[in-house]
Amino acid sequence: MPRTPILKSRITLADLVPFIDWSPFFHTWELRGRYPAILENSEARKLFEDAQALLSQIVSQRLLAARAVYGFFPANAVGDDVVLYPDESRQAVLTRFHFLRQQMEKPAGQLNHCLADFIASAQQAGHSTLPDHLGAFAVTAGFGVEELCRRFEADHDDYNSIMVKALADRLAEAFAEYLHKRVREEWGYGKSERFTTDDLIREKYRGIRPAAGYPACPDHTEKWTLWKLLEAEKNTGIRLTESCAMWPGASVSGLYFAHPEARYFAVGKIGRDQVLDYHSRKDMPLQAVERWLGPYLDYEPNATAPAPETANGNDSMPCSCGRSHTVAAIGR
Repeated sequence: MPRTPILKSRITLADLVPFIDWSPFFHTWELRGRYPAILENSEARKLFEDAQALLSQIVSQRLLAARAVYGFFPANAVGDDVVLYPDESRQAVLTRFHFLRQQMEKPAGQLNHCLADFIASAQQAGHSTLPDHLGAFAVTAGFGVEELCRRFEADHDDYNSIMVKALADRLAEAFAEYLHKRVREEWGYGKSERFTTDDLIREKYRGIRPAAGYPACPDHTEKWTLWKLLEAEKNTGIRLTESCAMWPGASVSGLYFAHPEARYFAVGKIGRDQVLDYHSRKDMPLQAVERWLGPYLDYEPNATAPAPETANGNDSMPCSCGRSHTVAAIGR
């Protein structure tokens, strides 16, 4: 594992092409099926030929840029949080990620999962801390998309403008796959992998890379912590909007969990008891937490809550729990 926790990477687009998962590309054009079987459809085959021609032009002329930043950090779980440390002494706290746990009825013997379960727990009375680690990353293949789209649109070529965006999205996802493979090798446990591209697409490897805003960690605001940790905007140019969307759009970010039993799951609906605990752990106003997690709540929150963008400010905010919270702005 590298001793330097933050690494920047500029990869050529040609490096990423073999890692492209083409099936979602066809879904963008509302063609259903799995690549390569979908190429039996003449419409899909023509679309693929056009995509290959444009992709070849983008790669050879370097019309888009691929950039990344990633890092490995000493880490341990503290409850449903994962605490990161600046060094292996684990004496000081660098930052922490906050996760949510499933709250659903399950058959006997089945657990309600939380991403923190896949990181070794911090030292408890009479027990030594296991030296676990967490990885973090942000990648993009989106720089140049807007300029290229404007060129096509100036020629009234909406077809190729849409094609550019679809290809950039595929390249960004390919970058995430490429980098995860490299990270597993650098971490050590992936050196003996012998997977095909299809194996990688089917995620047959050890480890996961969940992203903030997705089912296992549905709170988009955890990207604020990720961006600070990696200095993502400084190192890649990728910015966060007030809604925590990434710009350029063809970007991917997330965390690396290396535990052999790490798996993806959906948190699902969560109760007010967990939301109260979560807002206390994040030191974020309850109203703001409820706004960000709205679709996942199994109760009706207070209708007088402030808008999410208010929670992304630097001012102290009153909270319905009786506390005040200060939430630093990120990506403005």
